[in-house]
Amino acid sequence: MKMQVWRERLMNGQWFSHLPAPLQDSLLTSARLRLLGPGQRLFQRGDPPCGLYAVLEGTVRIGAVSEEGKEALLSLVEAPHWFGEICLFDGQPRTHDAFAVGQCALLNVPQALLLEVLDAHPHYWRYLALLMSHKLRLAFINLEQLSLMPAPARVANRLWMIACGYGETDTPRRVLHLPQEQLALMLSLSRQTTNQILKDLQGQGILKLGYGEIEILDEARLRTLAGV
Repeated sequence: MKMQVWRERLMNGQWFSHLPAPLQDSLLTSARLRLLGPGQRLFQRGDPPCGLYAVLEGTVRIGAVSEEGKEALLSLVEAPHWFGEICLFDGQPRTHDAFAVGQCALLNVPQALLLEVLDAHPHYWRYLALLMSHKLRLAFINLEQLSLMPAPARVANRLWMIACGYGETDTPRRVLHLPQEQLALMLSLSRQTTNQILKDLQGQGILKLGYGEIEILDEARLRTLAGV
C-alpha cells in the first residue's frame, strides 16, 4: 500500500485532514505499515510506548480483561481513526489491550521518530493535544450518560456516535458492523437488555438487525432518541 493511498484514506478523518501539510508529511514518512490477522494482539496493558497508530482497514478492539475474566470493551477503532497518543505525552506503559477484529491494516509512527519530529517542531504538540482532548471529551460524555441516561437512550446515542465515527467523519454510515454482544460490553449492559432494546428499535422501524451488523433505517428518529 503506497503513501498516496494512505493519505487519501486518512484525509477522510477530521483530525488528519486539518493538520498542516508538513506534519501530515512527517507522519506518513515516519510511518510503517502493520498487518494483523483476526484476533492478533497489537499491544497489551503494561507494554512500553510504541508510538501512534492509524487504522487504514479493519477494526481494532480496545479493552481489558480482569483477573476474574470479566471483560471491559472501551472502543472499536475503525478507519480513519488515530490512537495511542496517551503514552506519547506521559511516556508510561500502555493502559489497555488492543487486538485486531478480523484482518486489519494499520500505520504505526514509532515513538522515537515522532518525538524527534515534535522536538524539531514544538508547536506540533498542539495537534496531538487536540487528538487526546477530543477523546477525553467523549469519555466525560460517556460517564455522564452512564449516570443519567436510560438504557434505550444510551444504546441509541452510542449507535449514532459510531455511525458518525465519533465526530471523525462528515457523512454518517448507514450500516454498522457491530455484534450485539460488543455493543452491550461498550455500554456496560447485559446482552439480554441490549438485545431487547435493539428489537424494540427494529419494531419501531428505526433499525434493521442482521448477523453481526445493524442498519440504521430512520436517522432522524434515532437522533431524537439519542438526544442529539
